[in-house]
Amino acid sequence: MASRSLFAAFRQISGLTAISRVLGFIRDVVFAHYLGAGAATDAFLVAFKLPNLFRRLTAEGALTNAFLPSYSLARQQKSDKAALILAAEVQTALFLGLCFIVLVMEVFMPFVVAGLAPGFMDTPDRLSAAVDLARLTMPYLPMISLVALWAAVLNSHDSFFGGAVAPVILNVCLIGGALCVPFFQAHLQLSAAHLGVPVAVAVLLAGTAQMFLLQHQLQRARLPMPLFRLGLSSEARRMWGSFVPAALGAGMMQINLLVDLVLASFLATGSISWLYYADRLAQLPLGLVGIALGTALLPRLSRLQAKSGSELQTQAAFCTELATAIKPAAILTLPAVAALLILPEVLIIGLFRSGAFQLSDAQAAAMALMAYALGLPAFVGLKLTQSALYAMDKGRFVLLTSSVSVALNICLSLILMQIYQHVGLALATSLVSWLAFIWQMVWLIRARRLDGSSLIVVLKAVFASGIMAAGLYVVLPGLHSLLASDMLIMLICVGAGMCVYSLTAHLLGLTAALFGRAQRQRT
Repeated sequence: MASRSLFAAFRQISGLTAISRVLGFIRDVVFAHYLGAGAATDAFLVAFKLPNLFRRLTAEGALTNAFLPSYSLARQQKSDKAALILAAEVQTALFLGLCFIVLVMEVFMPFVVAGLAPGFMDTPDRLSAAVDLARLTMPYLPMISLVALWAAVLNSHDSFFGGAVAPVILNVCLIGGALCVPFFQAHLQLSAAHLGVPVAVAVLLAGTAQMFLLQHQLQRARLPMPLFRLGLSSEARRMWGSFVPAALGAGMMQINLLVDLVLASFLATGSISWLYYADRLAQLPLGLVGIALGTALLPRLSRLQAKSGSELQTQAAFCTELATAIKPAAILTLPAVAALLILPEVLIIGLFRSGAFQLSDAQAAAMALMAYALGLPAFVGLKLTQSALYAMDKGRFVLLTSSVSVALNICLSLILMQIYQHVGLALATSLVSWLAFIWQMVWLIRARRLDGSSLIVVLKAVFASGIMAAGLYVVLPGLHSLLASDMLIMLICVGAGMCVYSLTAHLLGLTAALFGRAQRQRT
């Protein structure tokens, strides 16, 4: 069966990711309306942090990055049936291990929550609610981990819909749960701190719906995976051997986030919130471009690496595929960088300024957004280079770069926060990401898995983005003097910027480089 083009897969994943991000904003608005910013929200966020933390270590990137190369190798060297048996072995071990973790956490949940949020010890109602909600949400961990495994199987067969739509299901269920808060409050007489109960129940409903959807997708793709298979074949041992560094690498990224949170807590009140809102905007192009492309790229590179053939043939095909991903990444990411650098305050004010979020908050968040924008090309690029390295079974090298990045991030953050306050934390993250990205690129170049075939497209995208940035810089003062509506200014700037960039990109041949290649590509 001919595999789908990289661009077609990217388009589907990116489209569903965009829907999920929009629903995420709606979810935040609904949460704020029905739960506020008090004990109920505090309790739910702490409770949901537990399965989220383990999910990031076991389910999302780590499991997929370790599993897909092993699965692709089993398909190439043996058969689809052998690969599905491998998936069943991994599924059984994963499910049993995570169920054991859930049972232990359920028993010791009061101690776990007290360690995660020691400040709750002074407010027994928040502590009690967080413990109860955490016990409700913890079973989501094995659910989402199985969903991630099944999505990886589908991705290997060029079926990306199930995995990409899973976050949409979660956000829809969370919104529905929040909308049910008044009903639960009226009929069950919940305490103020326990108002998050329907949202916690919605998490489990989301996990159930995600599992049913992914199983349906597996059956539709005619991939009958055995439900239970004890054993540890050589392929399974290889996969778990790759999983350990992948999970540790994911753990390093969580340490980075935790360090930023801890350091920001020592700065001026509001620093954590300013970084949060800036990060939300920076994460939008990262999710739509970097994560979507990385998800589509990994199974293709894994298949190329597993194919029998000469090393020169593998190198050439690998370089071509990676360059094919770099081109749309540059074309779509660089204008976002330009917009975030020229319009940070316009975007923050237009999207978030209302009520208690004052102009001073918007200005502080905008400065952090500019610092994050400087690192955005590296954030996106790392998703591609890491996919290439995991496809080559070089997870230990990714772990090395992640570990060094964490150490450097701590050192740089401690230095830069003294000079630039919260902006220094964002700037440290960007600088360290560039170092990791360049390090991984150099390794791939030396391994003959990356060449300069995409350089011309990248330079053209830089030029087109510069033209757009210059235009926005010129017209922005005039818009501020003519219009009073922050939202209208933002919409005009975004629309005008897109038009200028699209026209310039078309004249430079970037449209053909993006869509023309996508239409021709078949493997």
